[in-house]
Amino acid sequence: MSREVAALEKAAARLRNAYLGSPVEPLRDAMAPTDADAAYRIQALNTQHWVDQGRTIAGWKVGLTAKAVQKQLGVDQPDFGVLFADMLIPDGGQLDMNNVIQSRGEAEIAVVLGHDIDGSNITAQDIEAAVDYVSPAIEIVDSRVADWKITFADTVADNGSSAYYVLGDSKLPIKGLDLYSCGMVLEVDGTVVSLGAGAACLGHPLNAAAWLANTMVSRGTRTQGRSGDSDRRTGTNDKLKTWTTDQVIYRWPGERKFLLFQRITLIKVIRYLLGSLAASYRRQGKNR
Repeated sequence: MSREVAALEKAAARLRNAYLGSPVEPLRDAMAPTDADAAYRIQALNTQHWVDQGRTIAGWKVGLTAKAVQKQLGVDQPDFGVLFADMLIPDGGQLDMNNVIQSRGEAEIAVVLGHDIDGSNITAQDIEAAVDYVSPAIEIVDSRVADWKITFADTVADNGSSAYYVLGDSKLPIKGLDLYSCGMVLEVDGTVVSLGAGAACLGHPLNAAAWLANTMVSRGTRTQGRSGDSDRRTGTNDKLKTWTTDQVIYRWPGERKFLLFQRITLIKVIRYLLGSLAASYRRQGKNR
Protein backbone atom coordinates (compact mmCIF):
# COMPACT_ATOMS: atom_id res chain seq x y z
CA MET A 1 0.00 0.00 0.00
CA SER A 2 1.41 3.40 -0.99
CA ARG A 3 1.82 6.20 1.52
CA GLU A 4 -0.84 8.22 -0.35
CA VAL A 5 -3.42 5.44 -0.22
CA ALA A 6 -2.67 4.83 3.45
CA ALA A 7 -3.22 8.52 4.22
CA LEU A 8 -6.57 8.54 2.39
CA GLU A 9 -7.75 5.40 4.17
CA LYS A 10 -6.72 6.87 7.51
CA ALA A 11 -8.66 10.05 6.75
CA ALA A 12 -11.72 8.00 5.73
CA ALA A 13 -11.59 6.09 9.01
CA ARG A 14 -11.31 9.34 10.99
CA LEU A 15 -14.49 10.64 9.36
CA ARG A 16 -16.36 7.38 10.00
CA ASN A 17 -15.34 7.41 13.64
CA ALA A 18 -16.51 11.02 13.97
CA TYR A 19 -20.10 9.84 13.44
CA LEU A 20 -19.90 8.55 17.00
CA GLY A 21 -20.04 12.15 18.17
CA SER A 22 -16.49 13.54 18.29
CA PRO A 23 -15.75 15.83 15.34
CA VAL A 24 -12.28 15.87 13.82
CA GLU A 25 -9.98 18.64 12.74
CA PRO A 26 -9.87 19.55 9.03
CA LEU A 27 -8.12 16.90 6.95
CA ARG A 28 -5.14 19.05 6.03
CA ASP A 29 -2.71 16.16 6.46
CA ALA A 30 -4.48 14.07 3.81
CA MET A 31 -5.25 16.58 1.05
CA ALA A 32 -5.11 20.19 -0.04
CA PRO A 33 -8.19 22.38 0.53
CA THR A 34 -9.30 22.18 -3.13
CA ASP A 35 -8.07 18.64 -3.94
CA ALA A 36 -11.28 17.22 -5.42
CA ASP A 37 -9.70 13.95 -6.56
CA ALA A 38 -8.41 12.99 -3.11
CA ALA A 39 -11.64 14.11 -1.47
CA TYR A 40 -13.85 12.00 -3.74
CA ARG A 41 -11.52 9.04 -3.20
CA ILE A 42 -12.06 9.36 0.55
CA GLN A 43 -15.80 9.66 0.01
CA ALA A 44 -15.76 6.56 -2.19
CA LEU A 45 -13.82 4.59 0.43
CA ASN A 46 -16.46 5.31 3.05
CA THR A 47 -19.32 4.73 0.62
CA GLN A 48 -17.95 1.29 -0.18
CA HIS A 49 -17.39 0.59 3.50
CA TRP A 50 -21.01 1.38 4.32
CA VAL A 51 -22.35 -0.58 1.36
CA ASP A 52 -20.28 -3.54 2.55
CA GLN A 53 -21.92 -3.07 5.96
CA GLY A 54 -25.35 -3.45 4.36
CA ARG A 55 -26.46 0.13 3.76
CA THR A 56 -28.41 0.78 0.54
CA ILE A 57 -27.79 3.71 -1.80
CA ALA A 58 -31.04 5.55 -2.49
CA GLY A 59 -29.70 8.43 -4.58
CA TRP A 60 -27.35 11.40 -4.62
CA LYS A 61 -27.27 15.02 -3.50
CA VAL A 62 -25.79 18.06 -5.18
CA GLY A 63 -24.26 20.75 -2.99
CA LEU A 64 -22.56 24.10 -3.40
CA THR A 65 -24.91 25.17 -6.17
CA ALA A 66 -24.82 28.80 -5.02
CA LYS A 67 -22.00 30.88 -6.49
CA ALA A 68 -21.50 32.73 -3.21
CA VAL A 69 -20.80 29.50 -1.33
CA GLN A 70 -18.44 28.30 -4.07
CA LYS A 71 -16.52 31.55 -3.82
CA GLN A 72 -16.32 31.20 -0.06
CA LEU A 73 -14.67 27.79 -0.44
CA GLY A 74 -12.43 28.88 -3.30
CA VAL A 75 -13.94 26.65 -5.99
CA ASP A 76 -15.98 27.10 -9.16
CA GLN A 77 -17.98 23.87 -9.07
CA PRO A 78 -20.67 22.12 -7.04
CA ASP A 79 -20.06 18.86 -5.20
CA PHE A 80 -22.02 15.67 -4.65
CA GLY A 81 -22.60 13.06 -1.98
CA VAL A 82 -24.48 9.82 -1.48
CA LEU A 83 -27.98 9.49 -0.04
CA PHE A 84 -28.46 6.21 1.81
CA ALA A 85 -31.90 4.75 2.39
CA ASP A 86 -31.47 4.92 6.17
CA MET A 87 -30.96 8.70 5.97
CA LEU A 88 -34.62 9.26 5.04
CA ILE A 89 -36.89 10.84 7.67
CA PRO A 90 -40.62 10.59 6.88
CA ASP A 91 -42.54 13.79 6.23
CA GLY A 92 -43.76 14.83 9.68
CA GLY A 93 -41.23 12.55 11.35
CA GLN A 94 -38.62 13.16 14.01
CA LEU A 95 -34.90 13.79 14.07
CA ASP A 96 -33.12 12.70 17.23
CA MET A 97 -30.58 15.45 17.89
CA ASN A 98 -28.36 12.90 19.60
CA ASN A 99 -27.69 11.44 16.15
CA VAL A 100 -26.14 14.64 14.79
CA ILE A 101 -23.21 16.80 15.83
CA GLN A 102 -23.82 20.33 14.55
CA SER A 103 -26.79 20.04 12.22
CA ARG A 104 -28.34 22.65 9.99
CA GLY A 105 -31.18 22.51 7.52
CA GLU A 106 -31.66 23.45 3.89
CA ALA A 107 -34.69 23.61 1.63
CA GLU A 108 -34.46 21.48 -1.48
CA ILE A 109 -36.21 20.19 -4.57
CA ALA A 110 -35.84 16.44 -5.13
CA VAL A 111 -36.34 14.69 -8.44
CA VAL A 112 -36.93 10.94 -8.51
CA LEU A 113 -36.05 9.06 -11.67
CA GLY A 114 -38.36 6.68 -13.44
CA HIS A 115 -35.73 5.02 -15.63
CA ASP A 116 -31.97 4.72 -15.83
CA ILE A 117 -29.62 7.35 -17.19
CA ASP A 118 -26.21 6.44 -18.50
CA GLY A 119 -23.82 7.55 -21.21
CA SER A 120 -22.12 10.94 -21.43
CA ASN A 121 -23.05 14.53 -22.27
CA ILE A 122 -26.28 14.18 -20.31
CA THR A 123 -28.49 17.25 -20.63
CA ALA A 124 -31.22 18.78 -18.52
CA GLN A 125 -33.63 17.53 -21.17
CA ASP A 126 -32.34 13.97 -20.65
CA ILE A 127 -32.96 14.32 -16.93
CA GLU A 128 -36.45 15.71 -17.51
CA ALA A 129 -37.31 12.76 -19.74
CA ALA A 130 -36.20 10.33 -17.03
CA VAL A 131 -37.98 11.97 -14.08
CA ASP A 132 -40.78 10.02 -12.45
CA TYR A 133 -41.86 12.78 -10.07
CA VAL A 134 -40.70 15.85 -8.15
CA SER A 135 -41.04 16.44 -4.40
CA PRO A 136 -40.24 19.23 -1.96
CA ALA A 137 -37.49 18.21 0.44
CA ILE A 138 -35.40 19.23 3.39
CA GLU A 139 -31.79 18.22 3.81
CA ILE A 140 -30.37 18.01 7.31
CA VAL A 141 -26.69 18.71 6.81
CA ASP A 142 -24.05 18.00 9.42
CA SER A 143 -20.29 18.13 9.54
CA ARG A 144 -17.89 15.71 11.10
CA VAL A 145 -15.29 18.51 10.94
CA ALA A 146 -15.14 20.57 14.13
CA ASP A 147 -17.00 23.91 14.13
CA TRP A 148 -17.81 23.65 10.41
CA LYS A 149 -14.27 24.84 9.60
CA ILE A 150 -14.46 23.09 6.27
CA THR A 151 -12.72 23.45 2.97
CA PHE A 152 -14.13 22.19 -0.32
CA ALA A 153 -12.12 18.99 0.07
CA ASP A 154 -13.34 18.48 3.64
CA THR A 155 -17.01 18.65 2.72
CA VAL A 156 -16.59 16.38 -0.30
CA ALA A 157 -14.69 13.78 1.72
CA ASP A 158 -17.37 14.03 4.42
CA ASN A 159 -20.02 12.87 1.93
CA GLY A 160 -21.05 16.41 1.13
CA SER A 161 -21.64 17.18 4.83
CA SER A 162 -24.76 15.06 4.67
CA ALA A 163 -26.82 13.60 7.51
CA TYR A 164 -30.53 13.07 6.78
CA TYR A 165 -33.17 14.14 4.28
CA VAL A 166 -36.95 14.52 4.25
CA LEU A 167 -39.14 14.06 1.19
CA GLY A 168 -42.54 15.71 1.12
CA ASP A 169 -45.55 13.50 0.50
CA SER A 170 -46.33 15.34 -2.74
CA LYS A 171 -45.23 13.48 -5.86
CA LEU A 172 -45.84 15.74 -8.82
CA PRO A 173 -45.18 14.93 -12.48
CA ILE A 174 -42.57 17.21 -13.95
CA LYS A 175 -44.54 17.94 -17.10
CA GLY A 176 -45.84 21.50 -16.91
CA LEU A 177 -44.02 22.15 -13.60
CA ASP A 178 -42.10 25.42 -13.64
CA LEU A 179 -39.08 24.59 -11.49
CA TYR A 180 -37.20 27.63 -12.80
CA SER A 181 -39.48 30.22 -11.18
CA CYS A 182 -40.77 27.97 -8.40
CA GLY A 183 -40.55 29.97 -5.17
CA MET A 184 -39.76 28.73 -1.66
CA VAL A 185 -40.52 30.22 1.75
CA LEU A 186 -38.98 28.75 4.90
CA GLU A 187 -40.61 29.64 8.21
CA VAL A 188 -39.44 28.87 11.73
CA ASP A 189 -42.10 29.37 14.39
CA GLY A 190 -44.05 31.64 12.06
CA THR A 191 -41.08 33.81 11.09
CA VAL A 192 -39.81 33.85 7.52
CA VAL A 193 -36.10 33.04 7.66
CA SER A 194 -35.24 32.23 4.06
CA LEU A 195 -36.52 32.72 0.52
CA GLY A 196 -35.39 30.98 -2.63
CA ALA A 197 -36.15 30.21 -6.25
CA GLY A 198 -35.26 27.35 -8.56
CA ALA A 199 -33.34 29.64 -10.90
CA ALA A 200 -30.70 30.14 -8.18
CA CYS A 201 -29.61 26.52 -8.60
CA LEU A 202 -27.12 26.62 -11.50
CA GLY A 203 -29.77 28.42 -13.54
CA HIS A 204 -32.30 25.58 -13.15
CA PRO A 205 -32.61 22.57 -10.80
CA LEU A 206 -32.38 20.18 -13.75
CA ASN A 207 -29.03 21.73 -14.68
CA ALA A 208 -27.78 20.60 -11.28
CA ALA A 209 -29.10 17.10 -11.85
CA ALA A 210 -27.41 16.97 -15.27
CA TRP A 211 -24.15 18.21 -13.72
CA LEU A 212 -24.40 15.43 -11.17
CA ALA A 213 -25.00 12.71 -13.74
CA ASN A 214 -22.13 13.88 -15.96
CA THR A 215 -19.75 14.30 -13.04
CA MET A 216 -20.47 10.80 -11.81
CA VAL A 217 -19.77 9.44 -15.30
CA SER A 218 -16.53 11.40 -15.60
CA ARG A 219 -15.34 10.23 -12.18
CA GLY A 220 -16.30 6.64 -12.83
CA THR A 221 -18.31 6.42 -9.63
CA ARG A 222 -18.64 2.71 -8.90
CA THR A 223 -20.52 1.25 -5.97
CA GLN A 224 -22.57 -1.86 -5.47
CA GLY A 225 -25.84 -1.76 -7.37
CA ARG A 226 -29.23 -2.87 -6.15
CA SER A 227 -28.83 -6.19 -7.93
CA GLY A 228 -25.28 -6.68 -6.76
CA ASP A 229 -23.61 -5.24 -9.86
CA SER A 230 -20.41 -3.35 -9.18
CA ASP A 231 -21.28 -0.65 -11.70
CA ARG A 232 -23.87 1.60 -10.07
CA ARG A 233 -25.57 3.85 -12.60
CA THR A 234 -27.98 6.64 -11.93
CA GLY A 235 -31.06 4.48 -11.99
CA THR A 236 -34.73 3.89 -11.42
CA ASN A 237 -36.12 5.33 -8.18
CA ASP A 238 -32.87 7.18 -7.46
CA LYS A 239 -33.41 10.47 -5.69
CA LEU A 240 -31.47 13.44 -7.00
CA LYS A 241 -31.60 16.27 -4.49
CA THR A 242 -30.80 19.33 -6.57
CA TRP A 243 -31.76 22.71 -5.18
CA THR A 244 -30.76 24.43 -1.99
CA THR A 245 -31.59 27.92 -0.81
CA ASP A 246 -28.75 30.37 -0.40
CA GLN A 247 -29.01 30.25 3.39
CA VAL A 248 -28.62 27.43 5.87
CA ILE A 249 -30.88 27.49 8.90
CA TYR A 250 -29.89 26.32 12.36
CA ARG A 251 -32.40 23.89 13.82
CA TRP A 252 -33.55 23.87 17.41
CA PRO A 253 -35.69 21.40 19.37
CA GLY A 254 -39.32 22.40 19.75
CA GLU A 255 -39.41 24.85 16.87
CA ARG A 256 -42.05 24.35 14.20
CA LYS A 257 -40.62 24.35 10.70
CA PHE A 258 -42.67 24.81 7.58
CA LEU A 259 -41.57 24.81 3.99
CA LEU A 260 -43.90 26.22 1.39
CA PHE A 261 -42.97 25.61 -2.22
CA GLN A 262 -45.02 27.53 -4.73
CA ARG A 263 -46.66 25.06 -7.15
CA ILE A 264 -45.15 22.06 -5.35
CA THR A 265 -47.06 22.19 -2.01
CA LEU A 266 -46.29 22.09 1.67
CA ILE A 267 -43.86 19.83 3.43
CA LYS A 268 -45.12 19.14 6.92
CA VAL A 269 -43.63 19.97 10.29
CA ILE A 270 -40.51 18.11 11.33
CA ARG A 271 -40.27 17.61 15.08
CA TYR A 272 -36.90 17.50 16.79
CA LEU A 273 -36.00 15.80 20.03
CA LEU A 274 -33.83 17.63 22.52
CA GLY A 275 -30.15 16.88 21.96
CA SER A 276 -27.28 17.33 24.35
CA LEU A 277 -25.55 19.79 22.03
CA ALA A 278 -28.34 22.35 21.84
CA ALA A 279 -27.29 24.26 24.93
CA SER A 280 -23.67 24.49 23.78
CA TYR A 281 -24.80 25.76 20.39
CA ARG A 282 -26.68 28.58 22.07
CA ARG A 283 -23.71 29.46 24.28
CA GLN A 284 -21.63 29.82 21.14
CA GLY A 285 -24.14 32.37 19.85
CA LYS A 286 -25.21 30.25 16.89
CA ASN A 287 -28.93 30.29 17.61
CA ARG A 288 -30.75 32.20 14.89
